[in-house]
Amino acid sequence: MVLYNNIKELKFDSNGLIPAVIQDYYTKEVLTVAYMNSESLKITINEGKTCFYSRSRNELWRKGETSGNYQHVVSIKSDCDNDSLVIEVIKDGPACHTGAESCFNNLIFKTREENFSIQKLYDLIKERKTNNTENSYTSYLFEKGLDKILKKIGEECTEVIIGAKNKGNEELVYELADLVYHSMVLMIEKDITLADIKEELKKRQVVDKKVKQEKMK
Repeated sequence: MVLYNNIKELKFDSNGLIPAVIQDYYTKEVLTVAYMNSESLKITINEGKTCFYSRSRNELWRKGETSGNYQHVVSIKSDCDNDSLVIEVIKDGPACHTGAESCFNNLIFKTREENFSIQKLYDLIKERKTNNTENSYTSYLFEKGLDKILKKIGEECTEVIIGAKNKGNEELVYELADLVYHSMVLMIEKDITLADIKEELKKRQVVDKKVKQEKMK
């Protein structure tokens, strides 16, 4: 643990509080906005997990203490005026008490469609498991369970192979997209995150080594 700046340089308001924007380390999505006092900030730094101050209850509260959805701190930054914080975290589960990944879900206005990302697709698939949606194919897969999901992955693998044998890549791209989607359904069914896959790939020299073969020797 390295402290780069003195906490005493921070400017808490008249109530001894400072706003903290909590941001997902991997996706950079804003998860929630909470308040800290000097004590909760020190606890956050010492324990490596977020601790906030509740203005309604006038008490400290550790995120995840009752839900298990802890937020592991990666970094804490203050703005140029030292009167607000951005805290990057790796979360164990949804950030919102509603079960949503982020507290910011009520759209008020936008001028263009949001950029697509694998993380957003993953979160949408996960939401379909948590909240069964009528006529949703994804919800149907989760309802049918693991065997149905594995059957679909087997089918998609075969279709990828057939697509690769045919001329042109249009069919192959289509089938690969299907395989990626169904693989993500399996990941969520088995409680595997995109971060888990990323960390596993970081451990390997996946480009230059045949990892499985080496492990078998």
